[in-house]
Amino acid sequence: MVEWAMSKVIRNLVVQKKMQEKLDSVISHERIMTKADFPSLPYLQCSVKESLRLHPLTLLMLLHKASSDVKLDSYDIPKGSNLVVRSTNLDEYLGNHTLSEALEWPFKFRPKWLKEENIDIKGHNFWVLPFEVGWRVCPGTQLGINLVTSILGHLLQHFQWALLDGVGPGNVDMEKNSGIVAFMRTPLLAVAVSRLLSHLYKHVLVDR
Repeated sequence: MVEWAMSKVIRNLVVQKKMQEKLDSVISHERIMTKADFPSLPYLQCSVKESLRLHPLTLLMLLHKASSDVKLDSYDIPKGSNLVVRSTNLDEYLGNHTLSEALEWPFKFRPKWLKEENIDIKGHNFWVLPFEVGWRVCPGTQLGINLVTSILGHLLQHFQWALLDGVGPGNVDMEKNSGIVAFMRTPLLAVAVSRLLSHLYKHVLVDR
């Protein structure tokens, strides 16, 4: 999940600059970000949610069974039917409904719309379902969100990121692998340049 989020940020310098400006305004260069800073960093949180919307961890949700007869568009789904929902690009199935109206570019990375529309990703809003919904919602939802937020925030606070020389945003392979878990088909490669004072970088000594 972190790799997908970083791929969005590194390929969009405007987003990276805005996220780092928000981090600097809240935390400055005097200390390291902590979990207590999350509520003061809504743009960072929205960036994580937007990355999860575009690139959920799994391609398919867990098996569901219809508890009653349901009519979905032109389809009649009888009670007891086993249903498998594809979690990626869920907005494709919403046609001309609310999501397409809210997003001018449904497949573009736009963190701010989640804040504008007050979107929840824990199963209360069907626009974004990276962790399932209902009885089968992932028990590690909040842990996953916190981990990605923490790692992404620290990477952006500590370093300025750029693609390798000669590699443009359009040259990054954004295709998924063919397995159940959706990680990047080609590992993301980037250049990191430190942006904090040296004493804020902790070094772990390893005996050889």
